[in-house]
Amino acid sequence: MTQNHTVTFKEKPVTLLGKALNVGDLAPDFRVLANDLQAVTLGDTKGVRIFSVVPSLDTGVCDAQTRRFNEEAANLPGVMIYTFSVDLPFAQKRWCGAAGIDQVVTLSDHRDLSFGQAYGVAIEELRLLTRAVFVLDSANRLVHVEYVPEATNHPNYEAAIVAAKQAK
Repeated sequence: MTQNHTVTFKEKPVTLLGKALNVGDLAPDFRVLANDLQAVTLGDTKGVRIFSVVPSLDTGVCDAQTRRFNEEAANLPGVMIYTFSVDLPFAQKRWCGAAGIDQVVTLSDHRDLSFGQAYGVAIEELRLLTRAVFVLDSANRLVHVEYVPEATNHPNYEAAIVAAKQAK
């Protein structure tokens, strides 16, 4: 199934860098920064994973999305949840501390948009990531892919959670 790779940001069409991924594809590698400035690649993540992608943690929907996945983590034993944005690692760490986020790992793609381009979520005009959710199984196969058509809207949380529960 091919995903619609056309998205809008505040109802204006934007250009996404990279190609759209689909269920069944192998997850591409990336190089991002953890909050301690250490490089993180796909190989550093293991098991079933949810990759929650947001434009910026400092906005209402992104904040709510990250909090929602943080809450859902308790019902997803063995599933690791990562939130990707272009926010600086320092800002991500500060935001997580203030928001009480302790079950989601935030990763910064600010340096070179490696994740954004590999997963087809980098917005060329804004140098932000569009809203998306990817669920990976333990073999790095994508079992759920959602590019949210309007980047300021919420993703389908339930579909991602169901996919993560069914993944092995």
